Amino acid sequence: MDIETEIAAWRKDFLSCRCGHRHTDTDIRTVCRLAPGALEEAAAYVRRTALSDVLLVADAATRKAVGLRLEEELARKGVRFAVCCLTPNAAGDVTADGDAVLRVLLAADAGTRLLVAVGAGTIHDIVRLVAAKMRIPFVSVPTAPSVDGFTSAGAPVVVGGVKTTVPAVAPEALFADTEVLANAPRELIAAGYGDMIGKWTALADWLCSRELGGEPFCPTAYRMTKEALARCFRNEAAIADADEKGIAALAEALLLSGLSMQAVGHSRPASGGEHHVSHAWEMQSLARGERQRLHGVKVGVATVLVSALYRRLAEREPEPFARFYTDLPKPDDLAAKLRRVGAPSTPAELGFGPERVESALREAPGLRDRTTGLRVIRDRYPEWFAEMARATF
Repeated sequence: MDIETEIAAWRKDFLSCRCGHRHTDTDIRTVCRLAPGALEEAAAYVRRTALSDVLLVADAATRKAVGLRLEEELARKGVRFAVCCLTPNAAGDVTADGDAVLRVLLAADAGTRLLVAVGAGTIHDIVRLVAAKMRIPFVSVPTAPSVDGFTSAGAPVVVGGVKTTVPAVAPEALFADTEVLANAPRELIAAGYGDMIGKWTALADWLCSRELGGEPFCPTAYRMTKEALARCFRNEAAIADADEKGIAALAEALLLSGLSMQAVGHSRPASGGEHHVSHAWEMQSLARGERQRLHGVKVGVATVLVSALYRRLAEREPEPFARFYTDLPKPDDLAAKLRRVGAPSTPAELGFGPERVESALREAPGLRDRTTGLRVIRDRYPEWFAEMARATF
């Protein structure tokens, strides 16, 4: 089953879902194309959508990898476009922050009809927020299978040094060329796998928040993300080898995870305590002026830590926490999976010492107004954070 057919089947499942969310046939809006040669299809789609007044957004690396080829295709088809090539900050990173958003807004003008995001997660977060503010559509052209946020409608951005998710828009269409994705740097592929590993604890936290926090829960979105996670694990060896079929399976898993968020209008199906720890590490690095490690790489390491804490919570208080956290994989097994695809599995590999681990674990529960296992531990067993930090080294 190709990804378009699979997404159509999920749309039907959401329409028959009785979770209380008002699902409609437009909950999943993004047209997704994942195939060899999808880059040429992207150019054809842009031509049909907007023959002129198109703004491509990339950075130096993604423009070299994919953007220049797309520009050639667009020029060949007679599309008039401009290019906004984002530059790194003082630490050497392109960051989704106010400065980057302003750069794209200044590169656009009142007549811009369509934005095209050419890059990985950060470029997409910047573009989706600008598209929302300008009230125009955008097209996604991923350059690596590195995150699940390509198809989501939320934009995680840094505001005043704090990572926060701002409501934005999902792409109108996505064109992911599997040949391009398979040739992405291995670290970006490892990051995508790390982002998927995080769904284990994210889904467990969603079950916890449904019962303890009364938060909205959609069994169809839960199942969609869980099946995407299983697909990723089934293809672990091929992903580790950067085989094109394995990379396609990873990309499908990431797209489906993003679409599950799109279907319910929030990030609960794909983000829990492990993402909050990753965000805390990111904010620490920003404050220190350090180069960032990739989002999914940090999520993978955080998942190993959070899984250990959650399994301990389930042992200490079986009722109710065993129902949510007992079935989580053992931390050593998660770490082995990360190593298999060439991803870091410990904070030390990220360059973080015990103090960074402990401070991130303490900060994470307060970053989102959500019930998570980390928030329970903060309120009942806060000493566990220091114990985990010491045990990690």
